[in-house]
Amino acid sequence: MNKKQVLYLSYDGMTDPLGQSQVLPYLIGLSKHGYSFTLISCEKKERFYQNKAAIEQICSDNNIDWQPIFYSKKPPILSTVWDVYQINRKAKNLHKKKQFQLVHCRSYIPSLIGLGLKKIYNVKFIFDMRGFWADERVDGGLWNLNHPLFKMVYNFFKTKEKEFLTHADKVISLTQSGKQEMLMWKVNGLSAEKIEVIPCAADYDLFELINQEKRTQAKLKHGLHFTQFVLGYVGSLGTWYLVDEMLLFFSVLKRKYTDAKFLFITPDDKEQLISLGKKYQLDADDFIVKFSARKDIPSIAHAFDFSIFFIETSYSKKSSSPTKMGELLAMGIPLICNSNVGDVEEIMTKTKAGFCLNTLIDSKFVEVVEQLSDWNVSTPLERREASKQYYDLKLGVKSYLAVYRQLL
Repeated sequence: MNKKQVLYLSYDGMTDPLGQSQVLPYLIGLSKHGYSFTLISCEKKERFYQNKAAIEQICSDNNIDWQPIFYSKKPPILSTVWDVYQINRKAKNLHKKKQFQLVHCRSYIPSLIGLGLKKIYNVKFIFDMRGFWADERVDGGLWNLNHPLFKMVYNFFKTKEKEFLTHADKVISLTQSGKQEMLMWKVNGLSAEKIEVIPCAADYDLFELINQEKRTQAKLKHGLHFTQFVLGYVGSLGTWYLVDEMLLFFSVLKRKYTDAKFLFITPDDKEQLISLGKKYQLDADDFIVKFSARKDIPSIAHAFDFSIFFIETSYSKKSSSPTKMGELLAMGIPLICNSNVGDVEEIMTKTKAGFCLNTLIDSKFVEVVEQLSDWNVSTPLERREASKQYYDLKLGVKSYLAVYRQLL
């Protein structure tokens, strides 16, 4: 049987953690069902040289033709124009050889190329939007609309967004909340049937279920007593995460659990956290900061009694699906998080996964802390099983497979 030729375009690199957790696992799964993938991604040079061999091996083992280009960071805007030119040139040259039947575009910048392939060669086009990207840039303070250049760029991408939604053969949204918002835009050619909701998936084989023995062992590895309370955080502390509010919560927690530790699995700098912590009378000894390869995250995270993430709420966050949420629930770790972010509140309610807060203030934190010691609304296994319908990678692959079969 001739395999169907699919071009996958990603502005995120495969040598970045995101590419390894949110792109390659899907392509590996789909490649087993009669699809031949060519993958163009933009790689940061340092990460590329560190991880190139491992990614090449993964792609080779799964018959994925990986065609990386280097990501250009500077100068702003012009560097992105250059990246688009590079991807477009490579995509068109590869199309001449392979005659792609489908182009799958991860987010907005790759979709500029995908839309062109759709219009010129009539290649089927998936707009896998990954969130309201242009609005995220504004809400995150990266594009100041008072600056004429950023205003122009924003307007360009909002116009393109409508084109992507109109001309795409299928649109992928991370959240039901995002889907409902898009339908309110009344975009020509966009219907509920055209939009498929597929959240950020987690590998339930990698993120193994926690139990008391694993938790005790993980705490001992960090020199902690098994009775010490460990609050955990996974991931970068970038634009969207409310670090001050999380540190305030931990300072409230320490009033009751005086020997508690805040364990971060992050590439960010420990000194930065210690400096911020001083505001909340937290000492360096209150923090444990680790950076880990993705495959080793579970063995560290098993030390968590609860995990926390507070995310800045904004218009664009209607379409956001925190990757860490699925991974933590796969392990059965209970969560403390905030509402008004994508489908987080609905999923927290349905999975009985912990505390989802509408306000991030001291008095609310005190209420939550008072409930932690005897909180037993759900077991780790119940949280893991209830979350699978949203986050299980195997179901995510099935959802994408259904989309592919519908189009090809």
